[in-house]
Amino acid sequence: MKHLLASASLAALLCFGGAAHAQKVVTIGLDANVVGLDPGDLNDNLSLSATRTMYQGLFGFDKEMKIHPVLATGVDASEDATEFTFHLRDGVKFQDGTPFDANAVKATFERLVNPANHLKRGSLFAPLKTVEVVDPMTVKMTLSAPFGAWVNTMAHPAAAILSPAAIQKYGADINRHPVGTGPYMFKSWPSPDTVNFEKNPNYWKPGLPKVAGISIRSVPESGSRIAMLQTNEAQLAFPLPVELAAAMQRNPNLSVVDAKSIYAQYVALNTMRKPFSDPRVRQALNYAVDKQAMIKVVFNGFAQPLDSPLPPLLNGYTKEGSYPYDPAKAKRMLAEAGYPNGFESTLWGGNSTATQRAMQFLQQQFAAVGLKVQVEPLESGVAEAKIWSVQKPEDATTLMQYVGWSASTGDADWGLRPLLDSHSFPPKLFNTAYFSDPAFDKDISDGLATADPSKRQTAYAAAQAEAWQQAPWVFLVSPDNVWVQTKTLSGIYVMPDGQILTEDAELR
Repeated sequence: MKHLLASASLAALLCFGGAAHAQKVVTIGLDANVVGLDPGDLNDNLSLSATRTMYQGLFGFDKEMKIHPVLATGVDASEDATEFTFHLRDGVKFQDGTPFDANAVKATFERLVNPANHLKRGSLFAPLKTVEVVDPMTVKMTLSAPFGAWVNTMAHPAAAILSPAAIQKYGADINRHPVGTGPYMFKSWPSPDTVNFEKNPNYWKPGLPKVAGISIRSVPESGSRIAMLQTNEAQLAFPLPVELAAAMQRNPNLSVVDAKSIYAQYVALNTMRKPFSDPRVRQALNYAVDKQAMIKVVFNGFAQPLDSPLPPLLNGYTKEGSYPYDPAKAKRMLAEAGYPNGFESTLWGGNSTATQRAMQFLQQQFAAVGLKVQVEPLESGVAEAKIWSVQKPEDATTLMQYVGWSASTGDADWGLRPLLDSHSFPPKLFNTAYFSDPAFDKDISDGLATADPSKRQTAYAAAQAEAWQQAPWVFLVSPDNVWVQTKTLSGIYVMPDGQILTEDAELR
């Protein structure tokens, strides 16, 4: 293994033009491959993190996912949340020298919403009706219906602004020819497991970036990622398996960072299928799981129990309470619902080691109240066919699904609507509970009907209360983001949604 890592390190040195230069390149070890560099056509956090090195949006997030203007300087919203006028930052250029202006914004969003482009993130911007160039530094977006979360949606990495010249030149191939306004520029993609970025010498923020480049390496095996840190062939590894955290904390050259996330881990229950069509059964399963034991056994202490459908750090979160661990109550509720001897079911989830460990824990918890649950880990292609490509709710064979979600708009809307609104069934969105509740849907509509923060908060608080009571999920935990880095590195952060910010990276 040492020989292989040394060879990879040499390749990185040659790629960036010599040892002296390469000493300032930050290498990040992640657990999967970057699959693309077109922010509008990506669903995975790892690839979106890679695009963040090069691309920026009108708005963005800081390391705590607080929203702030980036390529915009401000926005005016109509009271009914159907018109948003963005004032743009002057003097910014794309990495190919093209000026950033309202025409660039128009070209980016018209490309995103054009159904002929078949972009994965097109649905995120479905409310967009027109983009109007008011003047070179002002752009007006008109929506087809009220959408109070529009500014937060502009902070999603899929809303990054692309060079219009690059769009014209490369078309669909822009996936391999990315051109943005960010601190780093695309350098090379020499192999499926390595993507390299170099410093943008004309970046619009004075003094940044402070390193010569970023190299993202895919190292699926956890031990190999850690070995790279110990030999300084990488400076950051994410995620850090929680069972390795204590050992890493004893290394004087490394720092383990434990940060709260906006992930929610839950079991979606197909509310259109018996026995999960009965709210008493769904509530009983919430009482059947010892969340504190799950945090200890599965997450090694690096998690918090969910007390709402939303995790606490997400904008719009309201605490709802708890389903305390009470297996006796779970059994009574199951008996009242007509299942005194429990029932049999199947639990689907991903096939990673951590996911399988969680599902096996849940299997044991459910068994204690009489449920015989068969655990079936699914490879991503199988999950796509069995879960996400189902065209009609009545054809869905999902019964129980262990899944996690982070709302990368940083807003309650994207933490609730795609998962629980009755208009969000697969394949359109991700409501695998097939939950349909008129009161919940109205609350979501009310939250979108205004740009007033207090009115939106009231609506989303009501939605959370309704979902908590109806229990379409077994509400589990919000796991922490845990990573390890060398003490020579500073300025790189894993945000609460699991994406990575590299703009302020510095090596000493």
